[in-house]
Amino acid sequence: MSSTPTVIKASPRTEIGKKVAHLRKAGQIPAVVFGHGMASISVSLDAHEFDHIRRTVHSNTILELQLGTKDKHRVLVHGIQVDPRTRKLLHVDLFAIRSGEEVTVEVPLVGSGESYAVERLGGTLLHNITHVRVRAMPEKLPEAIEFSTDSLVDFETAIHLRDLPMPAGVALLSDPDEVVAKVAAPHVVEEVAPAEEAPAAEAPAEAAEASQS
Repeated sequence: MSSTPTVIKASPRTEIGKKVAHLRKAGQIPAVVFGHGMASISVSLDAHEFDHIRRTVHSNTILELQLGTKDKHRVLVHGIQVDPRTRKLLHVDLFAIRSGEEVTVEVPLVGSGESYAVERLGGTLLHNITHVRVRAMPEKLPEAIEFSTDSLVDFETAIHLRDLPMPAGVALLSDPDEVVAKVAAPHVVEEVAPAEEAPAAEAPAEAAEASQS
């Protein structure tokens, strides 16, 4: 995890409900900051700045939310609402982190290496899950959990969550028996041999001549 936090600026807002429409027209996104032991704070974010940040950091990256000149919060992006038609950002939920408090997040899984079953046997690598749920102190949160596919040497072997090396201080919450990756055998199409042609039936006239001779 980066030692220098990504900073995002926010402004307090009083607009709620349908009144937030003019904020979006002005290039702002309504957001809410919430957390354990604190009252929710309604804020607005710069749409362009936030869109850039969410595309360049991991989903579980801790952001430093700067509210005004002095008020700062360490936050995680808890949820994003997007217009299904225009794909524009509509609303953001930010979870405030308290010091000394563990957090639960979804961490992406990243595979690497070469599988013998793929490279030599012509199989197809299947990634059954792409994220895993973990719990850790904020400073221990990994940006991703990496694993190697080198052990996939045939079509029976599978990599389970229990096989993944968890970083120190990170607890796995997802089912350890879940399959992370395996290799599917190539689909073989059997060629059907052409049927032998049946002898041509004798013409009626020829058959009659043969019976008279």
